[in-house]
Amino acid sequence: MILALLTALLVLSFIAAMYMAWTIGANDVANAMGTSVGSGAISLKRAIIIAGVFDFLGALLVGGHVSTTIKGGIFDPSAFSDNIYIVYGMFAALLGTAIFITVATYFSIPVSTSHGIVGGIVGFAVTSSLLNFIEFSDISGMKLVEIVISWLVSPVAGGIFAFITFYIVKRYIMHANKPILAVKKLIPIFVGVVLTILALSIIYKGLKNLGLGDELPPLTAFTICIAIGFIGILITVLLVKKVKLRDKETEVDLIERIFGYLLILTASYIAFAHGANDVANAIGPFAAVISIYNNPTVGIDPSSTIPIWVLFVGGIAIIIGISTWGYKVIETMGRKITKITPSRGFAATFGAATSVLICSRLGMPVSTSHCAVGGVVGVGFVKGAGSIDFRVLKKIGLSWVITIPAAALLTVVIFLLLLALTL
Repeated sequence: MILALLTALLVLSFIAAMYMAWTIGANDVANAMGTSVGSGAISLKRAIIIAGVFDFLGALLVGGHVSTTIKGGIFDPSAFSDNIYIVYGMFAALLGTAIFITVATYFSIPVSTSHGIVGGIVGFAVTSSLLNFIEFSDISGMKLVEIVISWLVSPVAGGIFAFITFYIVKRYIMHANKPILAVKKLIPIFVGVVLTILALSIIYKGLKNLGLGDELPPLTAFTICIAIGFIGILITVLLVKKVKLRDKETEVDLIERIFGYLLILTASYIAFAHGANDVANAIGPFAAVISIYNNPTVGIDPSSTIPIWVLFVGGIAIIIGISTWGYKVIETMGRKITKITPSRGFAATFGAATSVLICSRLGMPVSTSHCAVGGVVGVGFVKGAGSIDFRVLKKIGLSWVITIPAAALLTVVIFLLLLALTL
């Protein structure tokens, strides 16, 4: 009887996890591609293809680290007398959060899937303590504080990185005596930095997810990544030499055209970062269900690795979400907060992706949406607060506040229904 119930819940949790991953792709693709499409650097169709590829790679290569935090880092799994309650709770968190994100996406509102799933799990954990399944002290207060701090830090970090990057672009390229010469000198450096950080995120600890061996020593990993960045610099130097003014094209037009190419690279960069961080929001709870199904008496082992096939199917579901409803939130992120050009879009995505990847390497489930909005706002502040539509920001901020209680409430309702139907 117990085995049959666990099997049914495993199948249902898999469906809920794929639904959750679909909503992640549908809502969060704008974090990577909103500025690219909004600036006119690439078409919506190409943006969706690029986002699908790099989101999948990020989920597969780096996604396991944050998934471990979501899987068992918020409450003490061993405190439950019956592990079936954990299965109920993880399924409820997946389904409840996915329903909320679906509604938000329908109305083209960029919400935080990280907020949602953590809110759902906290709602389940608190309800379990009220039902005396666990003690309230079994909920990790320090882990919740760490997560909340990461949510506060990430948009600020994204905004600061973006502000500094665009200030450099404006000061040393746009306002240079010879802007075209300046852009041809600085663009290779930007490319080198982007490739170095991206390579570092894959090579340093990322190889374990593919079963390719233990993590490399920091010095070795850093040396390899520097070499990759240097190769990128050399290739870019050769490419920018071939860029010439077109008919009726101004120097500013040419600079923005060059940044359009770089924006595609940075959009790929943040798509990778998104897959690395946000696949955990779907896969973490499902991995907990798998752990309990494989060993019902032991339950969750928070230190266990995430199966590669779980990351694979999660990445596929994100791709499907991107390719179906991904267009809905792109308009909000790419055009409504502030005016975006390719150079501004590059600074915004670079700042957002850098903050996401750094936090992902630390195992913190940061909000890609927060980082992306922070990056766009940071770029807007370079020109002045008057260039930012604070009405749109207010709407987005309100949605961030609502996300946690809404996801928690839906999770609690589903959790209680499951208890009523099966116990």
